Amino acid sequence: MKRILTIQDISCVGKCSLTVALPIISAAGVEAGILPTAVLSTHTAFPKFTFKDLTDEIQPIVDTFSELKLDFDAVYTGYLGSFEQLKLVGDFIDSSKSDMAVFIDPVMADNGVLYKGFTQEFADNMAKLCAKADLIMPNLTEASFMLREEYRESYDEEYIRSLLKRLTGLGAKRAALTGIGFRPDEIGFYMYDSTTDTYSHYYNEKLPVAYHGTGDVFASAVVGANMRGKSIEESLKIAVDFTLEAMRKTMADPNSRFYGVNFEEALPYYIELLK
Repeated sequence: MKRILTIQDISCVGKCSLTVALPIISAAGVEAGILPTAVLSTHTAFPKFTFKDLTDEIQPIVDTFSELKLDFDAVYTGYLGSFEQLKLVGDFIDSSKSDMAVFIDPVMADNGVLYKGFTQEFADNMAKLCAKADLIMPNLTEASFMLREEYRESYDEEYIRSLLKRLTGLGAKRAALTGIGFRPDEIGFYMYDSTTDTYSHYYNEKLPVAYHGTGDVFASAVVGANMRGKSIEESLKIAVDFTLEAMRKTMADPNSRFYGVNFEEALPYYIELLK
């Protein structure tokens, strides 16, 4: 069984970050170790929440892993909340075994703006961390900030291809832009693989809704599928279809929660996609 380490925050209630990554990766038949960067009572879409920063615990945890000779087949990072966390994660990647796969979801922005508390300087440092990755999975806003490119709501295929090449120019082997579509009724991914100089893309139905945490669902599904032996391209396709199914389940549930998607109900579908 493959073992991965996912580094991101955890909300006691709220379907995002580690509360999404753990069950999805486990459902893929992959052991999911965790390194929590913060503990929240609920995620930040709630009107009130508590927050406990765990930056001071990261290095002692990593040191203990090293002393116990625990290694990982992959590391998957999500939301990282400070410059110090970016540095610590980068140091961990540098000190790990050379064949450890590195997946980075540079969670920091959406819809043309950075999340509260983040700056262009943070995006510049996130870009440096992304240089260490086998696959980065930014949305268009995150890609724009890392490249210091003006965000565009409208784009064509030539523009997306140019962004992807520039993203891999930062150092990452592969870059997949998420939430991409060229028609109003489609959404999916567009990837450039610098190791083969090839592009790939895939789309499915774009639903008339938006839910918190779908990016985490998507990224976690990619990691789980790849660790189960699927190629990066296959894993991205599986993640598109699984995320859509989770959203459909949520739309069909009259008692669905406002704070996330019913990905749990879609897990049997995910497992089928992995076969």
